[in-house]
Amino acid sequence: MAGKGKEPLYMVTWRCTKTCNNNCLYCSFASTLATTEEISTERAIRLVDQVYDFGASWFGISGGEPLLRRDIFEVISHARSLGLEVSLITNGFFVEGKNFDNLVRNEVHTAISLDGTEATNDSMRGKGAYAKGVAAIKKLSKDGIFDCVVTTLTKANYKDVTHVVNLATEYAARLVVFHSYIPVGRAKEHLDFAPSPQQYEQVWNELYDLMLKTQGKPDVNVYCPFFARVAKERGMPNFEDWFRNKFLGRCTMDGGYMGVIQNGDVKPCGFNEQYKLGNIRDKTLKECWNDLQTSPLSLRLRDRSNLKGKCRICEYHEICGGCRTRAEIYTGDIFESDPACAYIPKELRET
Repeated sequence: MAGKGKEPLYMVTWRCTKTCNNNCLYCSFASTLATTEEISTERAIRLVDQVYDFGASWFGISGGEPLLRRDIFEVISHARSLGLEVSLITNGFFVEGKNFDNLVRNEVHTAISLDGTEATNDSMRGKGAYAKGVAAIKKLSKDGIFDCVVTTLTKANYKDVTHVVNLATEYAARLVVFHSYIPVGRAKEHLDFAPSPQQYEQVWNELYDLMLKTQGKPDVNVYCPFFARVAKERGMPNFEDWFRNKFLGRCTMDGGYMGVIQNGDVKPCGFNEQYKLGNIRDKTLKECWNDLQTSPLSLRLRDRSNLKGKCRICEYHEICGGCRTRAEIYTGDIFESDPACAYIPKELRET
């Protein structure tokens, strides 16, 4: 059973807390300090009802570390009672005891965030973090609810992608996802952690090769617009079907995404803290979504002729267009070129 009616968005995500036991230097949002700006349990239950009424089939939960939120399984149980599929991203540290039992009981599609090999991971998260993550993966896999490995690419781990994919393969993950480095939150203080454009180009091509190798077991996906250009250049079979139905990396600021953060604000991007569509305390998700589709900013971003610099003249801008949040962070202009891209458009090469 899915949400009511036709889904305008198959999943609505909820960043339920910023609180986390880790203090990763590249992290966008998490904090080891407990946060007080979280919506109440009652409000979270109402959020789930709104997700259902909106028509989504999936309710995605992230953080911070969501298993540190005390009422998380009360909220999850309500979502499951409505027939919503629930996914949750955790660092694995608290996947034990009653938490583990509740994940299994509620059939929560559980993802583990991991940074690469043990040495790389523990240098970013602290000694023993890798062992905790892998132990959680093994338990989740055994009970059939291990869904995904999630990795954020940095200069420290961009050479570790094969290790991450092999780990996901060994324990039968459905998916392995790689995020590019978007310097918001704490990550903004560590710009030197971001891979260079050339390093990104290297890793995108390696991930393309791995995607062909795994043949969907697991599915290798990349949250970065550039990856579509690489796939097109490399001659991906059935590109249009992949791009429309499987690729996760398109920039969503033009109206393709809506998520809720810990204080109830509704955002059009999972990383951009500048823009909000409203708050669930005084606006429904349906209203937020409808406003997003007709907002002047979304409409301007949807028209790629409004982009600037090399993104505007790039022959791949309709399938890529760069990350608008990263462009705004580095240049101050949401329409400027994404500086993490190494590609030189044909028009510039022929000048």
